[in-house]
Amino acid sequence: MRDGAIDSLKRLMHKNLPMLDDISEPALGQALQHKLDHKTKPLGSLGMLETLARQLGEILGTETPVLRQPQLLVFAGDHGLAARGVSAYPSDVTWQMVENFLAGGAAVSVLARQHGIALTVVDCGVAHDLAPRELADAAQPRLVMRKIARGTADASVQPAMTATQCDQAVGNGQELVRGLPGNALLLGEMGIGNSAAAALLLSRLADLDIALCTGAGTGLDDAGITRKTDVLRAVLQLHAHVSAPLEVLAAFGGFEIATMVGAVLQSALERRVVLVDGFIATSAVLVAHALQPLVLQRCVFAHRSGERGHARMLQHLGAVPLLDMGLRLGEGSGAALAWPLLQSACLLLAEMASFESAGVSGQSAN
Repeated sequence: MRDGAIDSLKRLMHKNLPMLDDISEPALGQALQHKLDHKTKPLGSLGMLETLARQLGEILGTETPVLRQPQLLVFAGDHGLAARGVSAYPSDVTWQMVENFLAGGAAVSVLARQHGIALTVVDCGVAHDLAPRELADAAQPRLVMRKIARGTADASVQPAMTATQCDQAVGNGQELVRGLPGNALLLGEMGIGNSAAAALLLSRLADLDIALCTGAGTGLDDAGITRKTDVLRAVLQLHAHVSAPLEVLAAFGGFEIATMVGAVLQSALERRVVLVDGFIATSAVLVAHALQPLVLQRCVFAHRSGERGHARMLQHLGAVPLLDMGLRLGEGSGAALAWPLLQSACLLLAEMASFESAGVSGQSAN
């Protein structure tokens, strides 16, 4: 183990971040596979739905997994690096979109409402004073305040976060999840400039050239992507000494990404199903994986984003996404779209007849 990884592990333990156990149980896995193989269908004919059903059973520790009270958290924060022109939109769009989430007009708001998913927006570090509000209807989106500061520092000048700020954000994510009902967490995010932060995290943690990690984000043209790549290359050079996961997170990440890291680790500890959205949400899992590789046992990856670096991020994690629709909106929209697939996988395990129960002639049991 490298010195940086050892130092990061020491900090992980010191900060009381969860140490994850291996949840794989061969007997349970075999029972789930036997159950799937004896449903009224040809072997393997439901493809990835069968893999998903088995994973959900293994996460929840049962042959009959049931998903309860899904929670979609949209983590919002601003980035000092946005001042360097790494996004097609100004930073004010972050808080304006938060208001849109809460008003029910954003894509993720519509999809959460459609599928009955509780939506919570978390102000992790928006560069605007959002007004706390009381909601008369518990079914409406709610706003939770966990603001560390009004945006991170400019990573082209100094680390985006201090170590203290990074630890506080990760701790906030843990605390948020501990207070949530249900057994499934859907990850979403909002933050102008956060595709740049995710690209930096990917480049350093996966040891990839930044040009392979940098995409259009909110809609940069080719010239804009070239400028963005040049800025990010300089940022990496400034922080060339940083290699341990938590230090990499502090140097390049956003408050929303760091808070998401804590939420992922806590969800994994509690054996919640973690449904991961696109490039930014996966970057939080990338950091969590660098700290605790077993976190991947609890993660389902909703889709492959159209953002350039996402396919490489998934490849680095060995993750196979459920959907590939060219999405690159973020917000948790891809996770919300994929949610019915998880519900279907559970229902097939619970309600689909076996050859024996249906009185249908099938292939001989193995």
